[in-house]
Amino acid sequence: MAQLPILEFPDPRLRTRAVPVTPEEVGTPAFQTLLDDMFETMYDAPGIGLAASQVDVHKRFMVIDVSEEKGGPRVFINPEIVDKAGEQVYQEGCLSVPGIFADVTRADEITVRFLDRTGTAQELHVDGLLAVCIQHEMDHLDGKLFVDYLSPLKREMVKKKLAKARRNAA
Repeated sequence: MAQLPILEFPDPRLRTRAVPVTPEEVGTPAFQTLLDDMFETMYDAPGIGLAASQVDVHKRFMVIDVSEEKGGPRVFINPEIVDKAGEQVYQEGCLSVPGIFADVTRADEITVRFLDRTGTAQELHVDGLLAVCIQHEMDHLDGKLFVDYLSPLKREMVKKKLAKARRNAA
């Protein structure tokens, strides 16, 4: 397995809309290795979700593990939210926007259709943190970031804070 570089805001590649994964791609060794590499990258970051777009692969899939012990890895290929209900405010962070957290309002419950790691069609009804994480990662697949939910002023402050952190790290 290998660590993958994670794109960071405001990298324009994060704005690329991902294209669907073909059924033929799912079973290939290269795709399965990419999934393993994404899990390794996510766990090492550390994070609870990682969309392919964040590692400069503009295909519609993501990996998630919201379990405390990091023993519940989930793969969502070509996810589609088919139902949503309620509303919750959750303080979100993002591996592509390191060190920044903000309250974001999202649906409290969702039903998502997707292909799993083996290419089998699934439908899952979830709530709470997993629902937030799925919606957050799906935004990445559409070229959207959680900072887009912030006011323009706050978004500009985030850009400046990240730029300063990069300068100080160099």
